[in-house]
Amino acid sequence: MTEEETGKAVKEAEEKQAEATKEEPAEAAKDAGAEEKTKETLEELLKEEEPAEEAVRAEKEAPVEAEKEEKPSKEEKTKKEEEEIVEERIYTVPLGKAWIMPPNKRAPRAIRMLKAFITKHMKLAARKEAEGEEEEDAPVLVISNEVNERVWGRGIQKPPRKLRVRAAKDKEGNVTVYLAEGD
Repeated sequence: MTEEETGKAVKEAEEKQAEATKEEPAEAAKDAGAEEKTKETLEELLKEEEPAEEAVRAEKEAPVEAEKEEKPSKEEKTKKEEEEIVEERIYTVPLGKAWIMPPNKRAPRAIRMLKAFITKHMKLAARKEAEGEEEEDAPVLVISNEVNERVWGRGIQKPPRKLRVRAAKDKEGNVTVYLAEGD
């Protein structure tokens, strides 16, 4: 029970007691005894629930503190990423030819052009063919959400004519494409 509910219950019990005193004395004595029992049971329930509520609150707060300790901070993640980066380049990718397509095919075409440009300039395809690796170990091209949102920002019909991106290659040969710092 919440404090409001218990307050209402106590007020109701007091009102019943006041009404009972207005009635006959014999009936009032019976009602008063019953009301005293209800007050006692309410007080007992309150005493029982208070420790339970405190325990629940403590349980809720404890996992949050533990999660804060376990999760690495953003700074640690960026340090790890910086250590793994082997090669990083900034490109201005021309996407003007995407406008040759019909209006409702321009943004998908711009994404394909971006992938082809990065694959060519970061030498993903040549490395994959030369080493003869299986599909599982092949380097992967990952386009970040910011780049995707920039291409699709004005809708499917109006992608940007050019886009400045930062391509970062890690130890495994995977390339991740981010927006350039100035953009």
